[in-house]
Amino acid sequence: MRDSLDMMSRERTLLVILLLILLHHISANKDHQEHLCPPSSCGFITNITYPFRLQGDPENCGDERYELGCQNNVTVLYLNFTQYHIQAINYDNYTVRVVDPALQHHNCSSLPLRSLSRSNFSDTYTDSADLYQAGLYLYQIWGYLSFEHIVFLNCNHSVRENGKYVESGECMKWDSKGYSYVVSGDLKAEDLEVGCDVKLVAPTSFRTFNKDSYAAIHRALAYGFEISWINLACQNHCPTKFCYFDSFRQNFVCYRVGGALYTNFVYFSC
Repeated sequence: MRDSLDMMSRERTLLVILLLILLHHISANKDHQEHLCPPSSCGFITNITYPFRLQGDPENCGDERYELGCQNNVTVLYLNFTQYHIQAINYDNYTVRVVDPALQHHNCSSLPLRSLSRSNFSDTYTDSADLYQAGLYLYQIWGYLSFEHIVFLNCNHSVRENGKYVESGECMKWDSKGYSYVVSGDLKAEDLEVGCDVKLVAPTSFRTFNKDSYAAIHRALAYGFEISWINLACQNHCPTKFCYFDSFRQNFVCYRVGGALYTNFVYFSC
């Protein structure tokens, strides 16, 4: 009896493995067909391919949800009904780096047109259905965000004694009677000085910069920030649709559903 049960268990395990392999090959074949399209280009972005497509590309190329624009020889990505200029696309780790078009490298007074933070990406607090994610994990692991925040504040008195607050000098004045500051990284409740208001929050993926210098902070903003399409990649490569990207192995780690928890890992190279 035990031998019979063991054999049935092995058969079920083998069937699951074969099913995973079959689904993976089906998705890989789909990707291959979409990759048959030659890359498109716009300006200095010359490697536009699946899942992206340019407006005007053949219908079978790329995913229409990830359609990019080309305006004045600049590649444009649309995020939250806002245009961002693409600086680079990395197909190895499924990220795209973008920058707010209002930011100018040599103009320290230039700022993003609107605030953008982790709260604008649903993967930081729930299962993501968005086209783009704030990191390469889908389980609200905030330590693995692909960018950090730059917080702009206006205070009604000087807070120079707080080392986290960097004066913007003549570059930025929110109020003629106020004091303008910027803080790199997350601003915790205990760090918010009395009499200070948050005016703008913006992301940057430039990690190594002098956080005590407004000029360096502004250059980091002008570098741009990365977002990922890890959710789509997981759907294409993982039968369970749940995974994260292992940057060391350069592959996906797919979660196998076991009861209410995600247990065991299945590795798929990409």
